Amino acid sequence: MSRVEPVKRWGKRQGAWLWARAERMLRVLHDDLWTWRADPLPPSVWLRWFPHGVVLLAAFGVLVGDAAQLGDNGGIEPGFAFLIAVAQAGAMALALWRPVAAWWLSMAGMLVGAFAVRAEMVPGGYEFTWPWTAAGLIGHLFVMLLLALRVRTRVSLEALALTALTTYLVQGVMGAANYLPTGQLAVILFTVVVVLGIALRGRREARDELAEQTTLTAEERARRTLLEERGRIARELHDVVAHHMSVISIQAQVAPLLVENPSDELKENLAGIRQNALEALTELRRVLGVLRAEHPDALDGTEGGGTAAPHAPQPTLDRLDALVENIRAAGLAVTADSSGLRRPLPPGVELSAYRIVQEALSNVLRHAPGASAEVHLIHLPIGLRVVVTNTRPLHTPAPSQGAGHGLLGMRERVAMLDGTLTAQSLPDGGYQVAAFLPVDAPDLPTDAPDLPADDPDPPPDLFPDPSTEDDAP
Repeated sequence: MSRVEPVKRWGKRQGAWLWARAERMLRVLHDDLWTWRADPLPPSVWLRWFPHGVVLLAAFGVLVGDAAQLGDNGGIEPGFAFLIAVAQAGAMALALWRPVAAWWLSMAGMLVGAFAVRAEMVPGGYEFTWPWTAAGLIGHLFVMLLLALRVRTRVSLEALALTALTTYLVQGVMGAANYLPTGQLAVILFTVVVVLGIALRGRREARDELAEQTTLTAEERARRTLLEERGRIARELHDVVAHHMSVISIQAQVAPLLVENPSDELKENLAGIRQNALEALTELRRVLGVLRAEHPDALDGTEGGGTAAPHAPQPTLDRLDALVENIRAAGLAVTADSSGLRRPLPPGVELSAYRIVQEALSNVLRHAPGASAEVHLIHLPIGLRVVVTNTRPLHTPAPSQGAGHGLLGMRERVAMLDGTLTAQSLPDGGYQVAAFLPVDAPDLPTDAPDLPADDPDPPPDLFPDPSTEDDAP
């Protein structure tokens, strides 16, 4: 085999590769530019149709100027000149909705006008701006800018390259008898507006992406806060449930000793109750261990960043006076009172009521400097109503990054008890947080006093649940 054969095969492979690459590039150009898809210019937020009005006004100017220039100076028949001007001006308006199609129309108008003017040129005659007329150049600038603002960067660069190539072929290769060349200036201006459009489009996309990421971050922060609050509530309720399970276990162990000659069946049932209570207590401790391992620095209800002992007793309404005193010591004028017949409440209700008051007063301290607050507990036959109201702040509050997160915790506690919660601004500039925590009605004495007639608050089940609320009082 001669050495010529491998060279020929290599040459054939290279030729096939180059042909495949050229075919692929032509296919990309066809997909990008041979399209009628709509890419409308979005309306402005500040002045809704201002950009559209500017483009349409400029299109009218291009129509009048191009028709006059082609007819008077280019020597083209006025009717034909008007049609060319309509094509170039119409391309500007079309670019507001279909920029790729508008680019084709503008290029077609330029070519038809350039060939029509070239046919009328004679040596020594009037020097005409060619191949781009002044008005046509302005119209194509608008088309290229709108194209770069609406389509991908690759499509904009392809349109720019084809525009420059067409301009070079018409002016540099074909030429004319007597004209003022505008091709170099046109290509430079087209490049500038395409780069400007790509930059503006990239800036808009970056701003939209930043807004989307900010929204996702806020949603993730709220979700994480909600999960942390649920874990905190679970840790608090563990102590309450564990106490009751321990009591059940002890009572099941002691019960046989309190009955004379207990039957074997009774002993077996009580032993089963005690065993189930101990197993449930073990599982509770295991779950608590997982929660505390995930949140080793979790707060135990102490505001301001303090921590509490891991197994400290959970607060009840008996400690509300101490909480109010602490808040007063922090600089907030607060009063607390109650109405209705107080009776024993489930530990979960008392704990949730305490935490709601604690969080609401903390919000007043953070978001309403100089205001005063009032805590009102209303004991009802069907539950407990907690109302925390503050007056209008006297000073501007400092910026807070946790707006709304306190309400998440309060809502979780109320939802856990199937209650209701409202948090809303008052007409006088104050703020009110009102929660209703239902309790199964026990057998009450017939002489139990009702809700005082002068109490201005409506029944708890009539409270609306506003869709948007702010954590700040």
